[in-house]
Amino acid sequence: MTAHPRVGVLALQGDVREHVRVLEHLGADATLVRRPEELARVDGLVLPGGESSVIDKLARIFELREPLVAAIASGLPVYGTCAGLILLADRIADGIDGQQTLGGLDVLVRRNAFGSQVDSFETDLDVPLLGSPDVHAVFIRAPLVEEVGSAVEPIARLADGRIVAVRQGNLLGTSFHPEVTGEHRFHRHFLSLVKAA
Repeated sequence: MTAHPRVGVLALQGDVREHVRVLEHLGADATLVRRPEELARVDGLVLPGGESSVIDKLARIFELREPLVAAIASGLPVYGTCAGLILLADRIADGIDGQQTLGGLDVLVRRNAFGSQVDSFETDLDVPLLGSPDVHAVFIRAPLVEEVGSAVEPIARLADGRIVAVRQGNLLGTSFHPEVTGEHRFHRHFLSLVKAA
């Protein structure tokens, strides 16, 4: 790998541009992934926020689902935000009929756990992994991690203890959207995983 890791952003639906901007700002070679051959050329992958059921359907239409599952299982570093976290989860509490995930994270995630768009909110989170200051987090129709397996490390919680960010090996997931608030430390940590892999 070069000094500038090539990081793909799954570009089927969702806030793709925002992730590309952050990754490029941090010195990564950001590239859009819509086809299996594009996935095969990246050192890491971001699964953006959006609508998890739509991304799931489009991944199957574009014949990306199986390559994505295989890449995650083989250790490709992947960072999922909001819908991306849902896609990385092994289990969904309230998926729509027929909805599938890509899996990899040994967690149970509940979609839209906080309600609809009008129930979106912002809060500050203590994230020891990232140090000071606290992370200003934006939750938009956000999922919640309800159960974690023994290999999963919760890395951020709400004040009431509910889990909103996790790490497991080369996989990172957040319920919220660092890419929309100018918070780059999650992406920087993710790039360190990419470089180490």
